[in-house]
Amino acid sequence: MPRSRREIMASGEWYSCLGEEFEALRRAARRACHQHAVMDPDARGACAPLLADLITIGRDCRIEAPFHCSYGINLTLGDRVYLNTGCVVLDSAPVTIGAHSMLGPGVHIYCADHHRDAEKRHAGIERALPVTIGRDVWIGGGAIILPGVTIGDSAIVAAGAVVSRDVAPGSRVAGIPARGL
Repeated sequence: MPRSRREIMASGEWYSCLGEEFEALRRAARRACHQHAVMDPDARGACAPLLADLITIGRDCRIEAPFHCSYGINLTLGDRVYLNTGCVVLDSAPVTIGAHSMLGPGVHIYCADHHRDAEKRHAGIERALPVTIGRDVWIGGGAIILPGVTIGDSAIVAAGAVVSRDVAPGSRVAGIPARGL
C-alpha cells in the first residue's frame, strides 16, 4: 500500500512540500497564529484556542505574540515552557521542547532541510528532520536551531548562536556555528 505524503514527510525521507494537503495544514497554522497575535493577552492564556488545537502543550506554558509555526501539529511543549516574542518554529518534523525550558525573543527552530539540487528545490523537495530540546534549557534571543539538532537537558545556547550540531546536556554554546564555551 502506498504511503501518504505526510507519512513520507514523517519518515525523514525526501518529499515534496507542495500541494493542497500541505497547504491546507499551513493555512490552518497561519490562521491559528494570526488569532494568537490579535487576541487580548489577558484573554489568550497560554495560547489562542486555534493554536491550542494544533500544539501539544503542557501545563502553565506561555507563548508570547507574535509567534509563527508552519504546521503546529508537530510541536510539543512540556510543562512551564516559555516562548518569548517573535519565536518561529518551522515544524515539518517533530519539535519537542522539554519542561521548564525558555526561548528568548526571536528564536527560530527549523526542521526543513531543502534539497541541494536546484531543480529539486524548485519542485519543493525537502526532508523533515526533528529537533529535540531537553528540560531546563535556556536559548538566548535570536538563536537559530537547525534541522536534526538535539539540545540536552540544562544546556544554555547563547543569544545569536546558530546551532548546527547536537549540544550535550549541561553544556553552554555560543557563536556561528555554535561551539562549546
